[in-house]
Amino acid sequence: MKKLNILELNRMNVADYREVDKVPFVVVLDNVRSLHNVGSVFRTSDAYRVKCIYLCGVTATPPSAEMHKTALGAEDSVAWQYFKDTREAVQQLHDEGYTVLSIEQVQGSIALQDLRLEKGKKYAVIFGNEVKGVQQEVVDMSDGCIELPQYGTKHSLNVSVTAGIVIWEFARQLLIE
Repeated sequence: MKKLNILELNRMNVADYREVDKVPFVVVLDNVRSLHNVGSVFRTSDAYRVKCIYLCGVTATPPSAEMHKTALGAEDSVAWQYFKDTREAVQQLHDEGYTVLSIEQVQGSIALQDLRLEKGKKYAVIFGNEVKGVQQEVVDMSDGCIELPQYGTKHSLNVSVTAGIVIWEFARQLLIE
């Protein structure tokens, strides 16, 4: 097997990417501190045509050299907005007809593998702070919560790893299937 080079992969450029249809899916980062995590979420969002990333609270915004280390330019291709308060972002999403889900371990959460999305609907998913998770007030505003089942001794994953798993599942159901 021969590895494909960048030209053989036939990737679109940033201008073309901005024009292509996106998945009706917004990623919301609720007070994510690590610029590497934010950059990783940008890169994954680019790979799966996420419509927009909402950066909230202490979450850093582009441009940032440290963010660029993991985003590798995806911070230039993926649309983003900043909100001082995550609750404002959730309210705007609700006003625009989005179903808003938080990634959090709560009573009544739905396991990711049991989630069934409807094509034609708009979704937003909130990913929380590396230590505290999604703020309780934000969970309270959500239409539901998704949980990633885990089978080891830890009860959480890195936020960028979680985002990668969840973004893939949303893209698989809304873009690919």
